[in-house]
Amino acid sequence: MTKQNFANKKNTWVALLCIVIVLGIVILLENLSGILPEVPSILKPTSQLFTVLKKGAVYSLVAVSMNLLNGFTGLFSLGQAGFMLLGAYTYAILTVPMAAKDQVYYLFGGSAVKFSLPDAFGSIFGTTGAGGAVSLILGVLVAIILAGCVAAIFAWLIGLPVLRLKSDYLAIATLGFAEIIRAIFQWQRLGPVTNGANMLKNFPIFSSFNIENADGDVVLRLSTFVPFLVAIVCIVIIIMLINSSYGRAFKAIREDEIAAEAMGINLAKHKQLSFCISSFFAGVGGALFAMYATNAQAKPFTSTMTYEILLIVVIGGIGSISGSCIATFLYVACSEWWLRFLDSETALETGSKVTFNIVFAVVVIAIVALIFITQGKKGKKLVYTPPSAPNAKKRKKITWSLLILLIVGIALVVWDIVFAFSANLTLPLLRNGFRMVVFSFIIMIVVLFFRRGIMGDKEITDLFRKRRKKKAAPASGEEAAI
Repeated sequence: MTKQNFANKKNTWVALLCIVIVLGIVILLENLSGILPEVPSILKPTSQLFTVLKKGAVYSLVAVSMNLLNGFTGLFSLGQAGFMLLGAYTYAILTVPMAAKDQVYYLFGGSAVKFSLPDAFGSIFGTTGAGGAVSLILGVLVAIILAGCVAAIFAWLIGLPVLRLKSDYLAIATLGFAEIIRAIFQWQRLGPVTNGANMLKNFPIFSSFNIENADGDVVLRLSTFVPFLVAIVCIVIIIMLINSSYGRAFKAIREDEIAAEAMGINLAKHKQLSFCISSFFAGVGGALFAMYATNAQAKPFTSTMTYEILLIVVIGGIGSISGSCIATFLYVACSEWWLRFLDSETALETGSKVTFNIVFAVVVIAIVALIFITQGKKGKKLVYTPPSAPNAKKRKKITWSLLILLIVGIALVVWDIVFAFSANLTLPLLRNGFRMVVFSFIIMIVVLFFRRGIMGDKEITDLFRKRRKKKAAPASGEEAAI
């Protein structure tokens, strides 16, 4: 075995160990309330923490699937929400139990799809005990795979004419497809299949995988473990694809289509392949989203959802799987949890007000300083020089974005000082909708000053490799000197 093969095998085992540890931590966190008599409210199954974990797992898969197309192949597509919608509806239609179809499709006199995958497997393995668990798992698994396949089939049909377009034209075409699909699925004529503009519900969701005893009490919670498991398996498959010969062809197309074609790469074939694979995993993500939301409806799958996914990819780093996963959980945690307090008025006590003022000032100063330091390391122009000054062209100039950031930072610190010495104990501006204002401002800072995102085009493993090289460099120098 060569040294390179040994290193690859070692990295594979380390990755598997990390996956097992992550899944083990998820199961442990979700079941702490059943193990310990008293746990903090944050660790209760109904807390925001587990909402963030579930939605983060779903969005991370969709973000990675978009990164495969936009980041690794260089095709700018905005049809992710449409493919998610196809996956969500396919999963819901195929898994609604036969006993519940009349209730779900009551406006249309029942469903036109006289079939349910869990019921079909239930007739083979049984509906209770271990057989019922096998029927549920197989029914859901097959439905998720079919959800991805339906999305991939539509992607293939759409890709035939659309992939001839480039850049913004491709983005507009795929965005239009997503909106058309959303309108079609709300068409009342298709009501016996899609239930029109109404919700599809009563299908298996994440909590359906919780293990219960004979009395109906939950013994082992797996509602967070399931989306993590499915998302991790799919992301691992995408990583294996990226590291294969097909992945190298995708990257070659991204860098230079003419050079890639000159090397013998079939552009049409590989673009279509990347588009279909990305759509397949978007469809799987749509099925998981339906399980997370406990219903399937066309209303949430708007262009806003696609922009959210695209924003996650940009924040994480275009061309970085690790960055997409990290950015997903940060984005979901901020939007669903950490910034929620901004939507309601908050009155502070005297001690809490002092703490708030100190923390607020430190955070603002730290953010401004961090941006100036990072921009300085990148060789940006940081020193302001009037245009009329002698040798102005040779001197460093501060950019307008940095100047505005500095002014905003000083204004926030001044406001914090004024608020600290005032008698008012109620935080100003906090009301419904202010969370999105702050969130948009944070996103604007990231897009302006960290355009390569959190990870750029690097992975977490690349950071460890750099450290190893730095440690190995002095040793090689000593050997050369000897």
